[in-house]
Amino acid sequence: MSNLQVRTISAIVLAIVVLILTWLGGPWFRLLSAVIGACVFFEWTQMSRRSTPRRWSEGGLGILPEVLLAIFLVCLLAGVEALTLIGLGVALAVLLTIVTLWRKASWWEFSGLVYAMLSAAPLALLRGDNFSGFLAIIFLFAVVWSTDISAYFVGKAVGGPKLAPSISPGKTRSGAMGGAAGAVIAGIVVVLIAGTGNLPLLALAAFLLSIVSQAGDLFESWVKRRHGAKDSGWLIPGHGGVMDRVDGLVVAALALYLIGWAAGEAGSPSQALFPV
Repeated sequence: MSNLQVRTISAIVLAIVVLILTWLGGPWFRLLSAVIGACVFFEWTQMSRRSTPRRWSEGGLGILPEVLLAIFLVCLLAGVEALTLIGLGVALAVLLTIVTLWRKASWWEFSGLVYAMLSAAPLALLRGDNFSGFLAIIFLFAVVWSTDISAYFVGKAVGGPKLAPSISPGKTRSGAMGGAAGAVIAGIVVVLIAGTGNLPLLALAAFLLSIVSQAGDLFESWVKRRHGAKDSGWLIPGHGGVMDRVDGLVVAALALYLIGWAAGEAGSPSQALFPV
């Protein structure tokens, strides 16, 4: 079987599973979010620990980051109220900061924990248990996936100056602009089909999410280059790691959650964006 066939099959299977869990929502989508956070942490630390000590006796942090992440993900799975979960995340980050300073350990462990928590929580909090949450996640998927697809095809067709040649040589400025345009169109289509209003706000949100998504993609490319890795991992056949697939999605989810929080409240950000 060719690599293209493997990639296609993996993408279809993943899309089906993710969309089913998105529709089910509640504990099922929280489980998906927790798995994403755990996989992101695993892949991040697999890369960073190649060049930094892990064991406590060698100046590392041992299994402390894993324990802290497990506490956070268990609370996320339990459906802990949004502000409480956010407060817990901040407390765990502060605790690891103190231990990292005390141990004079690598900051990559701290960064991995924070990135993993931010990869899991906004997705789960956006989806929640209501239909507004379902629409918000579909909007998010449409914007991020359209960004990737439009950027690829426009970049290939138009070419031109590179966006960030030292980080990701294949990306072009024309592709970035094409990705943003595709994201806005996809976002508007979702809003019109949903019929929930807020079109100007969500069109602007789609544009901002596209920019944030592309920045997240570049950030993950920088992390991989920093550690000499081609892919973040090997968990997805034909695609590499989970981070390779969700790098833009998770930062866009964080941005959309903050927009929803600003327009409504922390516990129900999607209802402010998609009132139904």
